[in-house]
Amino acid sequence: MGGPMIRTSEEDYGPPWLRPLLKTSFFIPCGFHGDSNKSECNMYCLDCMGNALCSYCLVHHKDHHVVQIRRSSYHNVIRVSDVSKFIDITCVQTYIINSAKIVFLNERPQPRPGKGVTNTCEICGRSLLDTFRFCSLGCKLGGMKHDPDLTFSLRPKHSRDPFAGSESDEPSTPLKLRRTSTFLHPINTHSPCSNDEASNSSTSISPATPPIMSYRTVRRKGIPHRAPF
Repeated sequence: MGGPMIRTSEEDYGPPWLRPLLKTSFFIPCGFHGDSNKSECNMYCLDCMGNALCSYCLVHHKDHHVVQIRRSSYHNVIRVSDVSKFIDITCVQTYIINSAKIVFLNERPQPRPGKGVTNTCEICGRSLLDTFRFCSLGCKLGGMKHDPDLTFSLRPKHSRDPFAGSESDEPSTPLKLRRTSTFLHPINTHSPCSNDEASNSSTSISPATPPIMSYRTVRRKGIPHRAPF
């Protein structure tokens, strides 16, 4: 029976570009294109693992894996759709900002958790939803020193949890839409069908129009009218 897993190298703590990314300074003037417009450094090349890049620097990084860093409340963030291609962000709380799901790069210590908070980041103490353990990628990296089961390695697609990477600090936005839709759309109280079945049968709710028949040939004076079979 094997003992607990022990991390033997820096590679066990994530891809080689992760630590440099977390330590990089972003949103500063580019040292090469500082005199040009839009020369703010908000890009990072995962292949070169150097300094932050501006839009003019990208010409030297063709066919490289480049990600864009954004800002929220003076903290660096990255879109989940960008970073989840390269690492597993399980256990890290995500947030919805400007209709995009993001994750923070580094810890954001919270001096005093709010009232009623039952779950906080294991590293910096920031308030979290109950289903998460860390508030940022950096905090998860710190947690890996104590928990050998944590990893940034992506699992094969066929074995990945279909709900992984879909966490949000806003509880189930689709659920909110479903609840609202019950007031926007009529409800068929006479049928226990599901929504799909109801939508499929919506074209046949009304009874079929009976065929139009002509009785000119059967109407005669003094002859009672009989409907044809």
